[in-house]
Amino acid sequence: MLFDPTPFAGRELANRVVMAPMTRSRAEAGNVPGDLAATYYGQRATAGLIITEGTAPAPDGLGYPRIPGIFSPAQVEGWRKVADTVHAKGGTIFVQLMHTGRVGHVANLPPGAEVLGPTDVAAPGEMYTDASGPQPHTAPRPMTEADITAAVAGYVAAAHNAMAAGLDGIELHAANGYLLEQFLNANVNTRTDGYGGSAANRNRLTLEVAAATVAAIGKTKVGIRISPYGVFNGTGAYPGVDEQYVELATELSRLGLAYLHVVDHAAMGAPEVPAALKQRLRKAFDGTYILSGGYDRARAEADLVAGAGDLVAFGRPFLANPDLVHRLRSEAPLAEADQATFYTPGAKGYTDYPAL
Repeated sequence: MLFDPTPFAGRELANRVVMAPMTRSRAEAGNVPGDLAATYYGQRATAGLIITEGTAPAPDGLGYPRIPGIFSPAQVEGWRKVADTVHAKGGTIFVQLMHTGRVGHVANLPPGAEVLGPTDVAAPGEMYTDASGPQPHTAPRPMTEADITAAVAGYVAAAHNAMAAGLDGIELHAANGYLLEQFLNANVNTRTDGYGGSAANRNRLTLEVAAATVAAIGKTKVGIRISPYGVFNGTGAYPGVDEQYVELATELSRLGLAYLHVVDHAAMGAPEVPAALKQRLRKAFDGTYILSGGYDRARAEADLVAGAGDLVAFGRPFLANPDLVHRLRSEAPLAEADQATFYTPGAKGYTDYPAL
């Protein structure tokens, strides 16, 4: 079942294996995905669906060093090379739009950009900067309603740019403690205006971005990733989290999004997303449901057969195994990725892992 072709958002995928989005910090000057990025994604194009690394929809979203954007002409041209390479090998690729919000440092931002968030509370921990190494996260400026309107417009512009680059669609990153989840999460969002104070208000920004991007490029080209019970970047569970996310999934389903990508970070030490919540989210959302979180072939097959999801995302196994689909299918051994090169510049640990 994992290796069978399957319908997806008006097209057919070669299999049900998804390459999960993973930050690699290889963008070139101007946050442009270069030829190395085209090679990297092209090597992995046998995945039924590739979801790219987090990509900033606007300058304020570039909280990490060397992550790509999709707001400048040069960035669009870079992504065009990526899309062309993947398509030449028969693949399908969605770009993940990731606004980092308060998770960032001003040293990583271009001139004129600033660290923004729902409140003025800095994210816990540190952010790596090329200039000065690890530094405490910059305290964000609380977003006004005008800032929020501008952020929504940034997502819309990025969605149009994704289409101009020839990418097949976008994934809205509403997980891992970045901007959209900063508004979703009651531990981070302590606003008392129309974007905070209740579950419906906390859901508002994500739903506005989803509705605006659907209107801009069409519902079959917009998916979303969520991580209820994730703990990255100061998030974590809170009273009412299950009901809030079921309502969010219900509203996203009404918008007709292509897919709901639910990530369970239990394999990385976070609390497990309860099975009952996963079932409720699946029932609430009518589109394609992507499972994610520490999967191997056996568990992926079992969950697909049981109807727990439609596609299964694999993350780290794709780093050192560009031919992961072939290795899974043939039950060949998997290579181990070198953690020391996860976020370093250059080809080492990026495009130099061999296929079988």
